[in-house]
Amino acid sequence: MGFGFDDILRRLPVRPELERAFSALPHELNELGYDDWGFHPQTAKHGYAIGHLLYRYFRTRTTGIENIPEGRVLLIANHSGQLPLDGMVIAAACLLEGQPPRAIRAMVERMVPTVPYLNELFSRSGAVVGDPTNCRNLLSAGNAILVFPEGARGCGKLFKDRYHLTRFGRGFMRLALQTDTPIVPISVVGAEESIPSVMNLSRLAALVGAPYVPIPPHLPLLGPLAYLPLPTRFYLDFGEPLRFEGRDDDEDEIIDAKVGEVSTRIQAMIDARLASRPSVF
Repeated sequence: MGFGFDDILRRLPVRPELERAFSALPHELNELGYDDWGFHPQTAKHGYAIGHLLYRYFRTRTTGIENIPEGRVLLIANHSGQLPLDGMVIAAACLLEGQPPRAIRAMVERMVPTVPYLNELFSRSGAVVGDPTNCRNLLSAGNAILVFPEGARGCGKLFKDRYHLTRFGRGFMRLALQTDTPIVPISVVGAEESIPSVMNLSRLAALVGAPYVPIPPHLPLLGPLAYLPLPTRFYLDFGEPLRFEGRDDDEDEIIDAKVGEVSTRIQAMIDARLASRPSVF
């Protein structure tokens, strides 16, 4: 009996709708069942089972997913919730509700490949380190890439700063211009309340090599259980595709103006959803 990572992952149940979605995906695999970037469908569908579980746990509501065009596309979203649950839920939505189903590629922080087990789960489920060459090759092959331009700054923000976007990086815009790729803005609402943080132990984070160490308000009462996500309702809103013209090597000020258009659009989508949702749960 195996006790490796794959053995553990493959014990996760895969619901029929997930099996159907995976069977509809096109794959170009080598003789070992992997694609050029480490995606392994037989393992990935069990990894996606975790995302599907989260998708159902947060009772996710999705609008505008038909705005994802065929072929290459950059999916640009706000990042929140202390843990990368938002990315897993977005991936589940694109696979289960996309027409046709899409297995998206998520850009992850460079620290992810150093985390045992998590590195295998992410790479075999289609995630890639945010390297420009990787991303260009993926886009040229017609993939959909999910990018969180706020990075860890967005995911680790304090509760008092919830739903206020932090600075977006420029890399995704230079990539879009270089490859003539449309951008679909995505707003995620609900994740900020799932694991609220009132403090970041930055010195401890630096000591252990983590981007942040969040402190939930109920940590003294619940201990480690305070890091379990609350069953808030997630809202995923996919906006209409945006296209930009220009040179990918333009001055930072020119790129920043284009990046600002995307962040302004996502902030407006967040604000609209916050105004319309009946409650956090």
